[in-house]
Amino acid sequence: MPTLNERAHALSDAMAADADRLGIAVHSLNCGTRVIDCGIDAPGSIEAGRRLAEVCMSGLGTVKIVPFKPGPGQQVRVRPDPPVAACMASQYAGWEIKADNYFAMGSGPMRAAAGREALFDDIDHRERPAMCVGVLESAKLPPESVCLDIATKCGITPDRLTLLVARTASPAGTVQIVARSVETAMHKLHELGFDLNRIEGGLGWAPLPPVAADDLTAIGRTNDAILYGGFAALLVRGDDASLEEIGPRVPSSASPDFGRPFAEIFARYDHDFYRIDPMLFSPARVRFYNLDTRHMFVYGRRAHDVLETSFGKSHYKK
Repeated sequence: MPTLNERAHALSDAMAADADRLGIAVHSLNCGTRVIDCGIDAPGSIEAGRRLAEVCMSGLGTVKIVPFKPGPGQQVRVRPDPPVAACMASQYAGWEIKADNYFAMGSGPMRAAAGREALFDDIDHRERPAMCVGVLESAKLPPESVCLDIATKCGITPDRLTLLVARTASPAGTVQIVARSVETAMHKLHELGFDLNRIEGGLGWAPLPPVAADDLTAIGRTNDAILYGGFAALLVRGDDASLEEIGPRVPSSASPDFGRPFAEIFARYDHDFYRIDPMLFSPARVRFYNLDTRHMFVYGRRAHDVLETSFGKSHYKK
């Protein structure tokens, strides 16, 4: 069976071969690292973002752009399979990369190769692949020093590393972030101490906001899409009592910060993600279906007024 990184590498090869149609650009650095520009200097596209989101999940799942109903616009639908490997071992942006005046949030299966996060002790999904693939949310393409550092931490030579990069304020960057409806629900459950091995399936969606003119506005809109319009449905095993106990704490409405556009919340905390209540970062609504008892539990609520303020009424209507 191929590793997560091998699966993502094949998807990256396919994107590189289709670069012109996707609006992306492929570069090889002197150290040998392949950098695929999906939205920095290259314009990228919505389709590039859809495929980038599938790379984030190592191909363990599908991402679709479909019409948003009710109202105008589109939504991003995601179905990870299996969800723990797709979302937590791969898609979750758990690698904060800081070096040489460079900053990026790293996701993708390179995280499973580096295995640096405590999360991997819980999900037991580290791997030692022959090549690695990572996705960077950043305003700049990575310098060679960053590529060398990532390769070293992943246990490979830099010529065996592929990095796909998009800024938040780009079509591809916007799509790949909004494709995290299920991932955010699962991460929230993990933070609450829920056994993720109980989750056997997942499906989610969130409205696709208009691409912003700058990264700060884009951060606000993409977070609002999940926090105030996102939905995640999870298929779980086990008892009902634990679901009824933890369920009300999972959606974003469980946080006291819920109810204001994320841009306002972000500014209130001096643009420091780590000062924001971590309980805010989850979909607006979460549904659990217990495969053992056949019972369903739904928690949370959408905030249409916040989405109208964030996206603009021409892009979002209830």
